[in-house]
Amino acid sequence: MPTNTLNDAQCRAAKPAEKPRKLFDGGGLHLYVSPTGAKVWRLAYRFEGKPKTLSFGSYPQVTLAEARSRRDTAKMSLRDGQDPQAAKRPKKHNSLTLEVATERYWTSRQDVSDAYRTMAQHGIEKHLCPTLGKLSMREIDREGLLAALNVMDAAGRHVYVRKVRAWVGQVFEWAIEQGYATENPAVTINPKKAFGKTKVRHFSALEQRDVPDFMARIALEGELNSALACRLLALTWTRTKELRMMRWEQVEDQYWRVPASTMKSDEYHLVPLSRQAKVIIEKMRARSRGSRYVFPAENNLERPMSENTILYLMYRLGYKGRMTGHGWRSVASTWANERGYNVDAIERQLAHAPDDRTRAAYNRAAYLPQRKKMLQDWAEWMDSCEPDPGAV
Repeated sequence: MPTNTLNDAQCRAAKPAEKPRKLFDGGGLHLYVSPTGAKVWRLAYRFEGKPKTLSFGSYPQVTLAEARSRRDTAKMSLRDGQDPQAAKRPKKHNSLTLEVATERYWTSRQDVSDAYRTMAQHGIEKHLCPTLGKLSMREIDREGLLAALNVMDAAGRHVYVRKVRAWVGQVFEWAIEQGYATENPAVTINPKKAFGKTKVRHFSALEQRDVPDFMARIALEGELNSALACRLLALTWTRTKELRMMRWEQVEDQYWRVPASTMKSDEYHLVPLSRQAKVIIEKMRARSRGSRYVFPAENNLERPMSENTILYLMYRLGYKGRMTGHGWRSVASTWANERGYNVDAIERQLAHAPDDRTRAAYNRAAYLPQRKKMLQDWAEWMDSCEPDPGAV
């Protein structure tokens, strides 16, 4: 097998994907690119018939040339009948427990929201630490970790168990870099094969033919905050959470810049504002009363409106089981696709980023003019479905 197949430009350009990537240099050496963007040099080898992995440190702190030198040194140890990990293993840091490692790692993650950090740490502490928390990171193997995760899976928490596996996997990656562990058992567990699946439940959404009746009904609500929120949700194709967390500093002249901390994709999202959307925003600005939120809670200006506000509005309108706030995304997507709008522009507006991260970044900018026209056309169509207030 050829060696030294990588170059520094390839290493620098390597982008994270939904799943871990490996860029091979030959001789077992590869650059491991995690979904979080971390790049780590690793050497895959066998010792006494068992597959093992040795970490050489993060790129670019450890250069390509240094990684190759360490690979060659490790190969010499193997030829002499010695396990390279025995020489690399630190003497002082081999007794850190999962419990402590989890706390240290997630406390240090200041690049994520407080809510996400708390959720990840709590997930590991509640579901893994009761059985594995007192074990050192070196003692936890695939069998033990899988057994703890299987308890969650058996309880029907098929989606959540996948998240906990990913969260603890990040702790192991950190521990390997810090010298507290040599292997990450989480990455050896394939969630698609190891865990069950929950039946996908799609959000209720109206057929286009039913939109005029819905708009006539919501017109009777006048300019209640909940009704305005429902209209703006429809006009922007965003998720309910994103609208709830909308703040005044995110609103620009022509766009609403949704921050990465709010987005499901962890990337900021630029939403063109139609004329109709701007009218609603200005109405809410006049009612803001100093709140940082565009749609604050009725009784507490320091908090956003309740996550069920729009849903309860639809219940009151008689659309329980027929329509949800999220359902506007389905209605709008169907409307746009049937009228021949650019498919990539539609997907970008829905924040459905392509798997290719480079293409995703390109789409964010390239389809902005098309998305702006599409949302204005959609707003005009919505107006055609809404009766004249004076005629109601």
